[in-house]
Amino acid sequence: MGVELTALHWIYVLFILLIIGFMVMKRDTTFICIVGIFLLAITATGSLSGSISSIFTSFIYAITELLPTILVISIIVAMSKILTKTGINDVMISPFSKLIRSPSLAYWIIGILMMIISFFFWPSPAVALIGAVLLPVAIRVGLPPLAVAMAMNLFGHGIALSGDFIIQAAPKLTADAAGIPVQEVMLASVPLVIVMGAVTTIAAFYFIKRDMKNGKLTMSTGISSTSSSILPKQDSYLLSKTQKRMFALLISLLFALDVVAMSLLKLQGGDATALVGGTSILILILITLVSYKNKGLEKTTSYLIEGFQFGFKVFGPVIPIAAFFYLGDSGFTTIVGDYLPKASHGLVNDLGVALASTVPLTKEIGAITLTTVGVITGLDGSGFSGISLAGSIAGLFAHAIGEGISTLTALGQIAAIWVGGGTLIPWALIPAAAICNIDPFELARRNLVPVIIGLVVTTIVAMFLI
Repeated sequence: MGVELTALHWIYVLFILLIIGFMVMKRDTTFICIVGIFLLAITATGSLSGSISSIFTSFIYAITELLPTILVISIIVAMSKILTKTGINDVMISPFSKLIRSPSLAYWIIGILMMIISFFFWPSPAVALIGAVLLPVAIRVGLPPLAVAMAMNLFGHGIALSGDFIIQAAPKLTADAAGIPVQEVMLASVPLVIVMGAVTTIAAFYFIKRDMKNGKLTMSTGISSTSSSILPKQDSYLLSKTQKRMFALLISLLFALDVVAMSLLKLQGGDATALVGGTSILILILITLVSYKNKGLEKTTSYLIEGFQFGFKVFGPVIPIAAFFYLGDSGFTTIVGDYLPKASHGLVNDLGVALASTVPLTKEIGAITLTTVGVITGLDGSGFSGISLAGSIAGLFAHAIGEGISTLTALGQIAAIWVGGGTLIPWALIPAAAICNIDPFELARRNLVPVIIGLVVTTIVAMFLI
């Protein structure tokens, strides 16, 4: 299953290493990403003007891919501002305040709620549904926003999305590629998802508590310097206590109806996010009109502008790095042109195939390779684009080893989604980062060590299960 690696592949690998290195050193990566885009384009096309144009085209492509997320975050932030400004948010969070009385409880309750909702509707709608409501509660009991974002990431984009037991999109893709029933992949993934989830979230919790104790993690740690707070000063005079209670009940009812609609209509992913976004717009308009009376029309636009400013400021640093990594997948043809080798399935997938074809075949090496392939294919930030490759490689390895196809398939799926689905790739974890007003690069750095520990332990466990 060999694949020809060209200069394009090696340039891509080199710049991945440079980007990771700059992130570790806490330096900005925009310049490196733009240089990488230019070198990939000029190596492929040999055209100076075309390569310069590819830089701009890659930005357009990245913005187009990220736009739904930018919009829903902007709208949720706009709604959050009016809820906080009017004091409705205080009424909504009061029941949770009785349960969440310490930073530890805040971490675990927010994480578990995020996981449960994400199992049914995927993480992006879950972030929108609970992030804006529970963040103020967590802050009040002393859990920093960065820790809240970590909990939402690890439980939602990590545990729930990597298992995907309810919607079953991920196991269906990997099972089809491996040539086995989806039920086998799901059964094999249960112990691995549990191990990965438990190790990662416990490790993250330990580091959070340690850093809070020694002062390395505070309320201001990781706060984005490119955006304003989503929690404005409250003007309680805008609504009466009765109106606040009525709106709190109405908002809860509307979002509960969203959940019911998602379940009955089988809405998921982008469709579910759109429903939550549309509901948030209607809530924003209704509350603003009632609160500001004859100035409501202008204030509605004002809050939307604030939300959009927040969204685009947060995404500004992310667009160049996303543009570079999209070149590793199907984005290359759209951005640069049809210059990849004929047998290529994208730079990232080619690298995964090449790795799999050059290692010896034992169950230990097989487990390590599937984790590595999952990590590499997850670098494009989607989490899902490379899991079919993981499934097909698992099938090849299992045939050579003579056993363990379902475990290897599940392992590749878990590694790819934990890395690319929204815990380590900055632009993939922006929903949680934006809601918490956290720098996504700092959030990625904080998640790095717990996720690596989880992947190592899960890979070792998989060796014994094969």
